[in-house]
Amino acid sequence: MLLMTSATDAMQRSRQVEVNGRQYTLAQYVGAVPKKGVYIEGNEVNDDGLPQAFLVIQPPSAVTPAHFHEPNQFQVFVEGDGRIGAHPTTPLTVQYANGHTPYGPIVASAAGVQYFTLRQRWDPGAKYLPASRAKLVTGNQRTRVKGGLCVSSEAQRISRTAEAIDTVFTEETDGLAGWLYRMGPKQTCTLPGPAKGGGQYLMVASGTMVSGGVEYARHSVAYISPDETAFSVVAGVTGLDLLVLQFPVASPVA
Repeated sequence: MLLMTSATDAMQRSRQVEVNGRQYTLAQYVGAVPKKGVYIEGNEVNDDGLPQAFLVIQPPSAVTPAHFHEPNQFQVFVEGDGRIGAHPTTPLTVQYANGHTPYGPIVASAAGVQYFTLRQRWDPGAKYLPASRAKLVTGNQRTRVKGGLCVSSEAQRISRTAEAIDTVFTEETDGLAGWLYRMGPKQTCTLPGPAKGGGQYLMVASGTMVSGGVEYARHSVAYISPDETAFSVVAGVTGLDLLVLQFPVASPVA
């Protein structure tokens, strides 16, 4: 399964949810966006069988309380700033959390903050703490955070003559990994095969990516399932910075 969504198409499918008394905007990329900003008993009936990816636009000074989700997920902070727990979220910051791993709060600055939520499978909603502590399955908690990932300017991309790869998360025994590919104009490369992990998300961090004759601009997203072949990336005429995030093989289920 290969699912690709442009930033423009995702924003056209945006909706609002209430979180901690504030209105957040969610732009739908893969699967169905959450219907509420909190878990509701029985919400599992809305599972569409797809992974789930969306962009969160969190308003200025808003606070998302500490919580957990059922599936494994990455979050990529792309605009504005704030913090997640004790970690600053200046762009680009990437967090990974195993399913049933509490994290947060997510605190937006006075400028607000925007971040992608990229999940291995559909999630029935945020379970806030301490109210949902009884639903927390312990024993497989894991987080990884990497900040300070600089995005290339257009001038840097155009002048690039060879592909460069920055490691975001060193590959772990179960396949968890992350890379930032930096490519010059019209360069091509083949990404690591997704079968080594539990599926991959690609996010255009700057420049453009060309696939199937379509040019995907900044903040476009692709999901690649583990049964797909290794994806061949083609950079646009101004080059490409591409974030590649790979899930571990197993996804814990509540």
